[in-house]
Amino acid sequence: MKRIMAFATMLAAVAAVAAEPPFKGDAAKAQGIVNQVCAACHASDGNSPVAVNPKLAGQIPEYLHKQLANFKAGAKKAERDSPVMAGMVANLSPEDMRNLAAYFASQTAKPGAAKSKDLVALGQKIYRGGLAGKGVAACASCHGPNGAGMPSQYPRLSGQHAEYLEAQLKAFRSGERANDPNGSMRTVAGKLSDREIQAVADYAAGLR
Repeated sequence: MKRIMAFATMLAAVAAVAAEPPFKGDAAKAQGIVNQVCAACHASDGNSPVAVNPKLAGQIPEYLHKQLANFKAGAKKAERDSPVMAGMVANLSPEDMRNLAAYFASQTAKPGAAKSKDLVALGQKIYRGGLAGKGVAACASCHGPNGAGMPSQYPRLSGQHAEYLEAQLKAFRSGERANDPNGSMRTVAGKLSDREIQAVADYAAGLR
């Protein structure tokens, strides 16, 4: 039953994506901001060499745009809390954010690799089949079998730093990060142990 529900959720997301207009942004106009603001942490091509800073290259533009917007505080508190990123996006206009999203989405992502031989089987099990006993759906049902994600709905995970994925899953679990639509990631991460989080993060990093 849980797998049927997960499949139904995926079909609904696909239908929603099909109904949305194409993402618009001018990658060329973002180059100056990339060089002056983004490159120090994420590299000019979006392939961050530092595990605590996410790779942005090849990420879904709608997702990138949403995260940039969520980091920015306005009349209300920012939806995603990060003192560092809040400072980075403070002076960005909506157009700047769309252009940056288009820029990094257009870059070629460098592949990652799983590092833990001890956890690969568990990571594969969770990613591909979920954990029925805990009511955890397969990660692949939303993020795709190869981790490519789904435009505007679910981010690309393949090749991402395992350490970054692990940190975000733990942030969702604790509620420290709460900008996931309908609390979907908080629900999933809340059912995972530290070992399970580490396993699925490491497995996703090696997808391609």
